[in-house]
Amino acid sequence: MTILRSLLVSLLLGLLLSGCSERDRPLESPVTLEGEIFGTFYQVSIADPLTQGEANELEAGLLAELEAVDAAMSTWRDDSELMAFNRAPLGKWQPLSDPLIEVLAIGQSVARASGGAFDMTIGDLVNLWSFGPEARPQEVPGDAALAERLAEIGPDSLEVDAEARQARRLRDVFVDLSGVAKGHATDRVAAYLARQGLDHYLVNLGGELKVSGHRDAESEPWRIGIEVPRDGRPEARHVLALERIAVATSGDYRNYFEEDGQRYSHTLDPRTGRPIEHRLASATVVHPSDAWADAWATALMVLGEEAGMALARERGLAVLMLVRQGEGWTSLASPAFAERFGRAAIDALGVTVVEGPSADMAAEPSGPLE
Repeated sequence: MTILRSLLVSLLLGLLLSGCSERDRPLESPVTLEGEIFGTFYQVSIADPLTQGEANELEAGLLAELEAVDAAMSTWRDDSELMAFNRAPLGKWQPLSDPLIEVLAIGQSVARASGGAFDMTIGDLVNLWSFGPEARPQEVPGDAALAERLAEIGPDSLEVDAEARQARRLRDVFVDLSGVAKGHATDRVAAYLARQGLDHYLVNLGGELKVSGHRDAESEPWRIGIEVPRDGRPEARHVLALERIAVATSGDYRNYFEEDGQRYSHTLDPRTGRPIEHRLASATVVHPSDAWADAWATALMVLGEEAGMALARERGLAVLMLVRQGEGWTSLASPAFAERFGRAAIDALGVTVVEGPSADMAAEPSGPLE
């Protein structure tokens, strides 16, 4: 019996030591944590030294952050805070969590600055065009249905009191945060990593990006590719070196449907209720905050290359646009984009800088713009 007990103790001790050694095993840098969330992917690359146990704890923590965003801002789950807000009585102020108020305030600010090209109240229009959580056939809505929903939507149908942490719907609109919430989630994961004492990471949430530090000990920067579709497949057209910045891209080539030979983009113009129909294929915004970058990229994509670039110059936004030109593409950058990456680098990329007046707003304030 004593021999058997000794063997069991030795076996258990071996298992415990094996578990400890696995948790303490150093991982090769950069460490990549990846999976699926929000109907898309997350990929977090970390260049700081990590053990297997530390990586496991970090992934659990960042997933908790993403789950908190989903619980607050999803339109795909009935129990989210946003869906409760969408069901609340009209005209009645609703107390909301700080993250939801922050995102609503950013959205309203960009909505005002863009003349309604960005609009969080278009959820019913998104659903009508088959791009939302409602199960609808993919067909072109009739004029009467569009007119009915257009009569309700607009930034003036939503009121946000950021100081009092409350908001209310003034008309029966369905608030949809898909143009800003993913950027907020990217910021949130990056903030979580920073709180854990990490300095070198790249957060990629469905194409929304935020980076800090470098990719390796040799101070190699993080690099990302700005894509164009070629032969039906995404292909990197420009590669950018990034450090301590966020990047968001809005494009019309990933989500669309066709009917009677007509191609319909998933990007809707809130002012007309219809998909955009211009030459702009994508708008990329580089900004300290990915939530702001996300909202601005959506607004500029709606406005198109001329009006969008004019607004980017006016606001001092760092913007890169890919514009269809016959069978090919042309690349346009705002002055702020050229200043951030350097004129020599921009020339080497073959990008044309659209010169014009530019306000000094390279760093957007964290609160709403008045």
